[in-house]
Amino acid sequence: MAGVGLVVEGRVSVFSFVLGVSVISLPFITSRYTEPGQTLLGSSPGRITLLVFVALMNGVLLLLYRAPFYQVAIRAAFLGFAFGCGLLVSITQSPWRHFGCVIGLFMVLFGESLRKSAMLTAGSNFNHIVQNEKSETHTLVTGGVYSWFRHPSYVGWFYWSIGTQVLLCNPVCLVGYTLASWRFFRERVEEEEFSLIHFFGQEYIDYKRTVPTGLPFINGVKVEP
Repeated sequence: MAGVGLVVEGRVSVFSFVLGVSVISLPFITSRYTEPGQTLLGSSPGRITLLVFVALMNGVLLLLYRAPFYQVAIRAAFLGFAFGCGLLVSITQSPWRHFGCVIGLFMVLFGESLRKSAMLTAGSNFNHIVQNEKSETHTLVTGGVYSWFRHPSYVGWFYWSIGTQVLLCNPVCLVGYTLASWRFFRERVEEEEFSLIHFFGQEYIDYKRTVPTGLPFINGVKVEP
């Protein structure tokens, strides 16, 4: 039954995301708008059009779904809406685009390099899935990039994710990616550190006290002194 629920949630998410992305069709429907991103996001009529679109989108989802699927649908729809608005913004001309491209490229390269370095440094200790049982070969890695951050792989992924949107000069999705990534890694770090404290005990607690996570406003599991 759980598998069926996940399949249904997946379908709801895909439909709702596409519904949100359909915001990119508004400039073509309102033919008097010649510059989609600039007109919709930079003028009063454009913003009113977006508000009407959001209200209609929410109304459709309320008619189609009830809890808990409505919560799934509305999150996916607003993610699609943010993505669509980001596309509209990205096609407009701006003197800041070249600056954003340079900064974004640096963030992407830094993030990817840090993540790959973390994977290579950890070697067989690295796993994409949080482990609940300690293997015989599992050791606590504290050298290399792990002496800079407790979770260098997550730090790299976090800034890579944000950097992609800076590179695209996509302010709407930049906010969305930042918030979504931050929330994901806050929960992920806490989940992982519960396991690490269980595996390594005081050794990890001492390491935790001297090395930061590297992620802004994320401190991991609180440990009583």
